[in-house]
Amino acid sequence: MAARLEPGRKAPDFTLPDAQGRPVSLADYRGRRVVVYFYPKASTPGCTTQACDFRDSLERFAADGFAVVGISPDGPEALARFVDAEALTFPLLSDADHRVAEAYGAWGEKKNYGKTYEGLVRSTVVVGPEGDVELAQYNVRATGHVAKLRRDLGLDA
Repeated sequence: MAARLEPGRKAPDFTLPDAQGRPVSLADYRGRRVVVYFYPKASTPGCTTQACDFRDSLERFAADGFAVVGISPDGPEALARFVDAEALTFPLLSDADHRVAEAYGAWGEKKNYGKTYEGLVRSTVVVGPEGDVELAQYNVRATGHVAKLRRDLGLDA
């Protein structure tokens, strides 16, 4: 399992293609706080729930000074279908070789129905305006995660 990020550390830089194949970099968000969340697979029930929760909370995040970016191993074509199907209004990025997920500690051993395998660990990292990790959460639940994240960030009482 890749080392998990801790608050105060520099967030690893990345440049990944979005759903239209355009490059998006963490550096594009310098000067802003950004929620970088990792999810296993577009258009699956849990990932859809989580993405729609972020979509429905995006205005509130933006009002509080946050951008939101989702990252998965899916290719841009799958991301484009997901964006269209769910009317998602924030960037989804393709990490097909899972290098960024590994750098963020979001790739590792998982267990499902008694089988152990390597895969994406549902995770969220909040990066501050200067590129430092403010918060890192691993093995998060899809349902209710956005509300919990907002509480953990002190945005909702």
